[in-house]
Amino acid sequence: MQQIREIAASRNLLWNLTLRELRSKYRRSVLGWSWSLLNPLAQMAIYTFVFGLLFGAKAPVGDPSGITTYGLYLLTGIIPWGFFALICSVGLQSILSNTNLVRKVAFARESLVLSQVLFCFVQFSIEMSLVCLVLLIAGSAILPWLPMTLLLMVLMACFAGGIALVLSVSAVFFRDLPYLWTIINQLWFFATPVIYDPKIIEGKVSAFVEDILYWNPTAVFIRAFRATTYHGTAPKLQDIGALVVAAAISLIIGLATFNKLKRRLAEEL
Repeated sequence: MQQIREIAASRNLLWNLTLRELRSKYRRSVLGWSWSLLNPLAQMAIYTFVFGLLFGAKAPVGDPSGITTYGLYLLTGIIPWGFFALICSVGLQSILSNTNLVRKVAFARESLVLSQVLFCFVQFSIEMSLVCLVLLIAGSAILPWLPMTLLLMVLMACFAGGIALVLSVSAVFFRDLPYLWTIINQLWFFATPVIYDPKIIEGKVSAFVEDILYWNPTAVFIRAFRATTYHGTAPKLQDIGALVVAAAISLIIGLATFNKLKRRLAEEL
């Protein structure tokens, strides 16, 4: 509770740090915030060409939306995964990139990580607005499930934020972590059904591995997001329950780990 009170007391700093990130993200860029939409669209086009055209990958039929476009199926996976990966990436560097501030000023260091989470959430909201608009035009009954989609976005922010808190403070003591995380991120990406239908692995691996892949938190998030957007229906209740638990555990562990190690940050830096 003391940690939460410190974060609340630094809310003005948190707000200013978030605004700093928002203002500097695409400064002097010709297209500006349009890049937040163009990047995932470019990824979608590349994966569609490679896996859809060259390898003949097919998207499952949306139930009840009836959508069969592989590009849209990809989009509903790439956008949430990109949000998760971005939070972990920028969160990992948040302490190291603000060394002077940590050394000289007394404040809730968690604000450096949480400001990155808020910044990423703004970008994610823009991208998800595009996804919802495109799928609405494609015929998905997405409007009734917008509140559920927003809940999933918040839960994913909490889950990824907890991991970012651990990564940010651990990177100060273990400087090889950014390189190690690059490998972990790649493995995690392919363990999550972003570019493929999870049904294709059924019977190809042991039941134990199938269960691990099925309940992989990011896989559950992608499954839930695709339910509300691509399929236009409610996610499974057990998936929502699992995500609430995963987000809570991740955030609690992240705050506890950060609180334990933050006292030594200044001397390590």
